[in-house]
Formats: sequence, structure tokens, C-alpha cells
Amino acid sequence: MSKCEQCIVRQFSSIKALTKDQLVQMANCKTSYIIKKGEPIFEEGETLNGVYCIKDGVCKLSKLSSNGKDQIVKLVKAGELLGQRSMISEESANLSAVALEDMEVCFVPKTEILQFFNQNNDFSMNVMKTICGDLKESDDHMVDMAQKTVKQRLAETLLYLEDTFGKNEDGSIRIQLSREELAGMIGTATESCIRLLSEFNKTKSIELQGKKIFLKDKKALQKIS
Repeated sequence: MSKCEQCIVRQFSSIKALTKDQLVQMANCKTSYIIKKGEPIFEEGETLNGVYCIKDGVCKLSKLSSNGKDQIVKLVKAGELLGQRSMISEESANLSAVALEDMEVCFVPKTEILQFFNQNNDFSMNVMKTICGDLKESDDHMVDMAQKTVKQRLAETLLYLEDTFGKNEDGSIRIQLSREELAGMIGTATESCIRLLSEFNKTKSIELQGKKIFLKDKKALQKIS
């Protein structure tokens, strides 16, 4: 596995503030894993004894609601860290993290991360900024859920998926979510999500080919959102 100081994705997370010696120290204590699509990285209620750095792939952070449905809170891509809030608050994981595609993740023990936290002010500040950013996203999401219609939320989410994760060579959204997962992102029943996708398809805002989704009229989607 590659050394932390040579890893490109570290530039996209709080780890970019670590010194070369600290990166070498991290490389010596980390454990790397291959997580297959559909497998959990960790589950809600689990005690996390460190943080996970995503080297490759995408996962969903979700919470199981009282009615047994999976509410997707966030999608996390390469370069981001998982578990830092639980580690600092010393609480069990509030969300589950499940791979949406094959992933490579690195686990860094809590003792090492807290040592960097105490030694490196830039690193600790970056971690706190990330947590604050997550709280802002959570606030915005809560307002959207309360004030926007399901149709508006779906249009907004489709635009977000393409803008954040890009497109395949054929022009479809790169990250492929099941209809159930997409419904979980916008907080609706799977049947409602399928009906709205069909409606967008009929108005030629999007094109559906199996699980693949092509955004054909982004201006129309922006207007809806």
C-alpha cells in the first residue's frame, strides 16, 4: 500500500495539514482495507477506535429510521475522513457507512489521531472546520426536507450527483444509486421516486436507461429545484 506522504487524496482532507514526519508516523500505524460494494465500513451504534480515510470509491452515510427505512444523510467520496466526530465526542457512531462501489479505505487508530490533534494546531483546526461544514450541510438538508417538495428535492439531488461525482463516458451520472437509495436521499417512498423519475423522463429533463440516468436539460432541473 502507498505511503501517506505520497497519497494524492490527502490533499482533500484535514490530513493535508500534517507534517512529513507525522505522515510517516501515520503510514506506519494505518491499516488498509478493500471494502466491496454493499459492505459496511462501520454500522450505527458501533464504537469507533479511530478514523477512516477514503482512498478510493464512494460510500453512503445513513441512519435507520423508526419505520425501518434507510435515510441517506450524505455521500462521501475519496479524500474525506469518516468517524472524526464520534472520535472527538467519544460517542458511538450515529450513522452507518456502506460502500456504494468497491472502495479502498485506510484506518488510523484514535491514539495517533489525537496525538496529531494535540501537536498540530492546523490539523485540529481543519478537523473542526470539516465538522462545522457537516453541521451546515445538515442544517441546509433539514430546511430542504421541511420546505421543498419531493419533486424539487429530486431535481436538486440529480444535479448534485452529476456536479459532485461527474459523468461516465456515455454521459450518464457516474455514481449509480438504486431507486431505493435515491428515494432514501430525498426522504420519500421508493414508488414516489420512481414516479417522479418517469415524469422527468417524459418531459425530457432526463433520460433513463436501466439504472443509468442522463441529465438532458439541466436548466429545466435547476428551475424545478
